[in-house]
Amino acid sequence: MRDGAHWMFGVRCPVLDVFLFTVLSVATTFGATNETAEVLPPCCRPLAAQTNYTDKSLFQLESVWTSDAGRRVKLGVLRGRPQVVAMFFASCQFTCPLTVSDLQRIEAALPENLRTNTGFLLVSFDSVRDTPSALKVYRAKRELSSQNWTLLRGEPDDVRELAALLGVIYRQDANGSFAHSNVITVLNAGGEIVLQQPGLNLPPDEIVAKLKAISPP
Repeated sequence: MRDGAHWMFGVRCPVLDVFLFTVLSVATTFGATNETAEVLPPCCRPLAAQTNYTDKSLFQLESVWTSDAGRRVKLGVLRGRPQVVAMFFASCQFTCPLTVSDLQRIEAALPENLRTNTGFLLVSFDSVRDTPSALKVYRAKRELSSQNWTLLRGEPDDVRELAALLGVIYRQDANGSFAHSNVITVLNAGGEIVLQQPGLNLPPDEIVAKLKAISPP
């Protein structure tokens, strides 16, 4: 190697220079393409600022949450489309998987145009174990699309505040698990509660009808 050029048997090899330049260019291009192609969840996409929420909107909360993509956001980033919301924790082996399945049934029951314009939000009770990486693993395990699913974790005080506003009761036991009520909440595009459905394994019809009613034609 002399002065940054490539030499072969003591003679500079311009063909080798061109080949290596091409390989590096292709690698760089593919790396940029893969990064650009990554689909971020709705909470992490750019959105213009807005503050004119009603006093009933959950989007006016000042709490800051962390997504499975590692972004710190406020709930207001989800405005502009209805949201189907549930609280859970990723290590739950009992009711949480059923709740997530209920949300997936709601998603599957929506007409395609409405499905792509409805958000699904899971907020964790577990501020310690449900790190962004744990939530990312959970997303992959449950095959939750980045197109319209958002997974968030927050600090304990923020979790308590949101749970109270959603009417969700929970308590952590000595083993770190959570006993909690099971409620699916529908928010309109402005973050106001328009429907709540307590229970598990319920038909999606009522929630689907409400989403159709509050969505633009």
